Amino acid sequence: MSQPGFDFGSEGGDLDLDDHGSPTFTVGELADAINGALRRRFDDGVWVRGEIQGWSERGAHAYFRLVEDGDDGRAVLNVQFFAPSRARLKPLLMKNRVRLADGLKVRIFGHLDFYAPSGQLGLKMSGIDPRFTLGEMALQRTEVVRRLVASGLYDRNKRVPMPVAPLRVGVVTSVASAAWADFVHEIERSGLGFRLQVCDVRVQGEWAVTEVSAAVRTLGRSPGLDAVVVIRGGGSRTELATFDHEAIATAIATAQVPVLTGLGHEIDRSVADEVAHLALKTPTACAAALVERVQEFQQRAEQAWSAIARRADRSVEVAAAAIADVAHGIRHRVATAVGRSDERLAHRANRVRGEALRTLERADSHLTSAVATVGRAPLRLQPEARHLDMLAERVRLLDPATTMARGWSITRTADGRTVRTSAELQPGDLIITTFADGTARSRVEDTQP
Repeated sequence: MSQPGFDFGSEGGDLDLDDHGSPTFTVGELADAINGALRRRFDDGVWVRGEIQGWSERGAHAYFRLVEDGDDGRAVLNVQFFAPSRARLKPLLMKNRVRLADGLKVRIFGHLDFYAPSGQLGLKMSGIDPRFTLGEMALQRTEVVRRLVASGLYDRNKRVPMPVAPLRVGVVTSVASAAWADFVHEIERSGLGFRLQVCDVRVQGEWAVTEVSAAVRTLGRSPGLDAVVVIRGGGSRTELATFDHEAIATAIATAQVPVLTGLGHEIDRSVADEVAHLALKTPTACAAALVERVQEFQQRAEQAWSAIARRADRSVEVAAAAIADVAHGIRHRVATAVGRSDERLAHRANRVRGEALRTLERADSHLTSAVATVGRAPLRLQPEARHLDMLAERVRLLDPATTMARGWSITRTADGRTVRTSAELQPGDLIITTFADGTARSRVEDTQP
């Protein structure tokens, strides 16, 4: 193919624009030439490995970039994953539980194609090696586990004691998922008094690692919780790779309460499962484990109370028997004591009766003797009677009333003191003079010695 040259002329002479036989292409022709060269060079297709970025779906087709960061910078290849190839590869991906998404490292097969309308080279994907993706995930997972073991975090949460009755539970999940519904159903079905505090997070996709790790850190430091549960409703291996991330594993390992995982997969164990206090297969199994532990505590408590009640009943029975024995002994001793007391009382009554009779006999004898003595008393009392008469006469003669009857009187001051001498009186003093038949009041005018 050739194109005639144009003579534009120039001051320096003719301009030589002859291409000497080199062809000149139109853009479309060049695009066809490039595609032809690509088909000749990569006729059987080509395998390419890299990391998926910018995954997007338009109807049944998918588009993404295959990226590799190297020492010389970033290399990018546009990939078209058309509907027929997606339908054909779907069983293979499902069998290996691989779901294509951003951040996934893949080894894919396809044919190179230069797309003229956009002027970009791309790869039409028609095959994939799932083993490469799973191998890369395994390598990354192994490296994360190695670092956790080296830092002492691998089994740290396993050493956190599980409360005997974990009723206050923090939950990290998507509340719009079936995982949350299954978990809550199992908890409510138990009829126990669980209190749930949930953090609604994305469990897959670009923000899953950031949100899940932040939620676990927040709930793991909460003093009001007994345990934290991280659950999701299963998924492909690549989706579950979110929980192989070191940030989530570190958040679980450093939590101050036990962390349980129920990520909904039957076969694979994520790094989150490895470092968790207890890893269960499903959210329902997580809830069942919590319910079982609380029910075991409840059962042990009831058994303990039953044992206490039985022991108390036995103690009461033993005490009742002992009291009955004591009461029987007391009754026997009381009856014996009462019998002995009756005997002693009867004996003492007999003694009292005998003593009374003897006392009466002695008193009667003394009375008879006293009567005889009294009968002889007048003869012995005559001298004493005469002496008493003499004393009575002397007392009569010394009585002031008798003296005053003979004309004598007694003078006293107003306060009742007897006046014996004139020196005891002063002019103006009130004096009271007592006679045999009355008294007289007078006032002193003058005193003379």
